[in-house]
Amino acid sequence: MASSDPNKLMAKADKLTKLSLTRWSADWKSATQLYEQAAIGYRVAKNHEKAKIAFEKASKGQEMLSSPWDAAKHMESAAALAKEVGNWTEVADFYKRASELYMVCSRPQPASDALAKGARALEDAVPDEAIQLYTEACSILEEDDKEQMAFDLYRAATCVYIKLEKYTDAATFLLRWGLAADKCSATNSQCKAYLSAIIVYLYAHDFKQAEKCYNDCSQIDVFLRNDHGRCASKLLSAYSEGDIEEIKRLGQSSTISNLDHVIIRLARKLPTGEVCALKTEAAEEQEEPLDENDLT
Repeated sequence: MASSDPNKLMAKADKLTKLSLTRWSADWKSATQLYEQAAIGYRVAKNHEKAKIAFEKASKGQEMLSSPWDAAKHMESAAALAKEVGNWTEVADFYKRASELYMVCSRPQPASDALAKGARALEDAVPDEAIQLYTEACSILEEDDKEQMAFDLYRAATCVYIKLEKYTDAATFLLRWGLAADKCSATNSQCKAYLSAIIVYLYAHDFKQAEKCYNDCSQIDVFLRNDHGRCASKLLSAYSEGDIEEIKRLGQSSTISNLDHVIIRLARKLPTGEVCALKTEAAEEQEEPLDENDLT
């Protein structure tokens, strides 16, 4: 049937949105319906590129009709098709736009979800962009006081950072997760996040930062009295004493075995650097320095 040909539907819709001597205003209502029909037709025919363009135009039409929710839905469909054709720039742009449209509807949860979908789609191809989208998705939920809904996003972003070997960034994001968990009284998640951050610093062989992180987290009583806090303390003590066997034993402990898999893998590889040097440094710091000017 001629009217079901998506190419003809697109041509007719485009004509309805263009002004001319005989058409003084665009008929967005009719055009949008045609774009939607064409998009479905292209998608069924697995013509992903044309379906993507049709959904993008349908989204624009819904915007013109003051229907941001439907516009967001169509933009998400366009983003999914952009992924199919490997256009990573459009994947990011379309999911961001969908998120903005959901926010126009005052719907932060789907706005965050749209960014998370984009991040997952980009993890392998453009991991740095994926991290940015995960971060923005977390921010939306944090601003809406729904931190608990963001836990999977904190976890996902941390995993990408670790894959990229950006350990300082991974630890920073884990501490952000800990703070979010504290706000919603998720004590277990909070303590897990803090211990995980310390493990990441140790894996990166940054003992000083791991120690500083532990000291900061220990200001929070619930961590200090928790199994995770005690495990962190034992780990740092083992490093200070150069006790490789104790470090390995703790890496196999039940406390660490209950952390996220990506953190468990790091913990099981500890120690990654020379720990005897840490023992020497600790001993030197404890010795009283000789003051050559003091002859008494």
